[in-house]
Amino acid sequence: MARWLPRSTDLTRFCQKLNRVKTLEDDMMETSFNRCLSTIDLTLLGIGGMVGSGLYVLTGTVAKEIAGPAVIVSFIIAGFASLLAALCYAEFGARVPKTGSAYMFTYVSVGEIWAFLIGWNVLLEYMIGGAAVARAWSGYLDSIFNHKIKNFTETHVGAWQVPFLARYPDFLAAAILLVATAFISFGAKVSSWLNHVFSAISMGVILFILIMGFALAQPKNWSTQEGGFAPYGLSGIMAGTATCFYAFVGFDVIAASSEEARNPQRAVPRAIAFSLGLATGAYILVSVVLTLMVPWHTLDPDSALADAFYRRGYSWAGFLVAAGSICAMNTVLLSNLFSLPRIVYAMAEDGLFFQVFSRVHPRTQVPVVGIVVFGLLMALLALVFDLEALVQFLSIGTLLAYTFVAASIIVLRFQQQKGDVPVPAAGGRPNPEPHEGPSSGELKEYESFSDKLQLVDRDKSKEQREPGQLKAAFEPYLEFLSDFYPGEVVTVAVVTLMVSAICLCSILVFGNTHLHLPTWSYSLLLVLFSLGFLLSLLLIWAHEQQHSTQTFQIPLVPLSPALSIILNIYLMLKLSYMTWLRFAIWLLLGLLVYFGYGIWHSKENLREPQPQRVSARYVVFPGGSLEERVQAVQPSSQAAAGLPDTDTDDCKR
Repeated sequence: MARWLPRSTDLTRFCQKLNRVKTLEDDMMETSFNRCLSTIDLTLLGIGGMVGSGLYVLTGTVAKEIAGPAVIVSFIIAGFASLLAALCYAEFGARVPKTGSAYMFTYVSVGEIWAFLIGWNVLLEYMIGGAAVARAWSGYLDSIFNHKIKNFTETHVGAWQVPFLARYPDFLAAAILLVATAFISFGAKVSSWLNHVFSAISMGVILFILIMGFALAQPKNWSTQEGGFAPYGLSGIMAGTATCFYAFVGFDVIAASSEEARNPQRAVPRAIAFSLGLATGAYILVSVVLTLMVPWHTLDPDSALADAFYRRGYSWAGFLVAAGSICAMNTVLLSNLFSLPRIVYAMAEDGLFFQVFSRVHPRTQVPVVGIVVFGLLMALLALVFDLEALVQFLSIGTLLAYTFVAASIIVLRFQQQKGDVPVPAAGGRPNPEPHEGPSSGELKEYESFSDKLQLVDRDKSKEQREPGQLKAAFEPYLEFLSDFYPGEVVTVAVVTLMVSAICLCSILVFGNTHLHLPTWSYSLLLVLFSLGFLLSLLLIWAHEQQHSTQTFQIPLVPLSPALSIILNIYLMLKLSYMTWLRFAIWLLLGLLVYFGYGIWHSKENLREPQPQRVSARYVVFPGGSLEERVQAVQPSSQAAAGLPDTDTDDCKR
């Protein structure tokens, strides 16, 4: 029975396969894509991904049902929370200018299986998001014509009463997706130009709304007679923040487009900062205008802006608002269709997804197979499926990606840069190659004679501490941590930090409601998990980071990514259990794809070192000077085979 059990070495090798990281090319600017996008192009892509139908619908819904006029504060807090995640994407996009967004960032720092699961969830997020926006676009246009399209379809095609299917087939939503797919397949420059047109119209309408809105503003609508500025209190503001947070999830299209940027090291961080700042300003100012034009409790959640102008006697302005809303939804569609095939391409290029999706059209220089296939799948979703029950799924995929990207920033910042030679801390454990004794009285064994020649340089650089090593100021107090390889303690601390964050947020969300904990145990658990989170944070901070590079770096590491992690986990735990159930089912499907295809076809398999026979070893005997006597030592395998010994004199220098 025992012989059927896997050996410990096999389990170790299997775990190493799951957690192997992607090897980046020396020239990361080399690509099969067309690097044609400027900072303005990327900025408008980001704005198009964030300022969609949410500006015209979400503001009124949160103001009417959740926060009142304090929706302004909700958007400010949500914008700051999104900034933490956006800065993480900005650093990665500048340092790793490759397509793939959160998938790629996780692959180069955390591990393969985690990267695949992130990419797998992002695929579904983009497909459902694009299909949902297409149905909203269709419904909005249909409402302008008094639902004539819907009535015609139900009369001539019929209505369905099937679970998970839409009430009627939405041919208009499928058609707009197919048209958008055709434009996206023409190349990045055509997609960018089309996005410029729709973004310009949308921003023009927003500017009109702000000018007219402030002209019609009535400060009495924030007075106590109308309920005050924050009628739902702090709890309403925070609940509104959780909802408003999802209005900013479109900035990752910029990171996904970094491989097509002319100068990604500068363009990606700037585009993310500009687009997020403009989007946050637009949401805040429109919320101010909306709640000042009419009393917040009289808003129509479905069409708040158009209804507000209609009630103030400017019904004609409703058509402009409708035009702006449709153009804004078009930019979101383009953003989804632009990003999705590129993430699929990155996974296929690494061998984790089907190879056919890694083909790039030689003329348009875009992954045309992925664009067409996933454009058709998105159109099918919009045509027949009821997407309202699946829309919440978008939140969990986005938040999970944000969490892993923030954790990846910490891991990457405390790793040694490519090309660095690991140097152990003073008194610390040496590196496995070459094998060097801790004291001068022991033999020093090297795999090759060239390793011995690095001895002088290594001794000179011993005092220089590399990223991932314990800071000199903490070594007298945490000397036992010097025995670990650089970055090991940080990796363990990041895992501990995430576990502490999950436990802490679980107590905050479920402690009083679902678990019904007594006050003393509730407080005790909060203190314990908070201490675990803070101690992990301090332990990470006690190690050396990478030195400043020429690319953008997020400030206050590890504090900024840690705050992003705990916020994302808290928002994830606020989602319904049905969302988690669907998420678990989708993860299981992803694991089947990974273990059935990805793990076997991963390109990192080809880069794994094959076992090699050592033909000779060298032993360096300690001497009084840097000129040391070197003696060849015959490997035991050669001795057993009766191979001739190597002459010692041939190895002397």
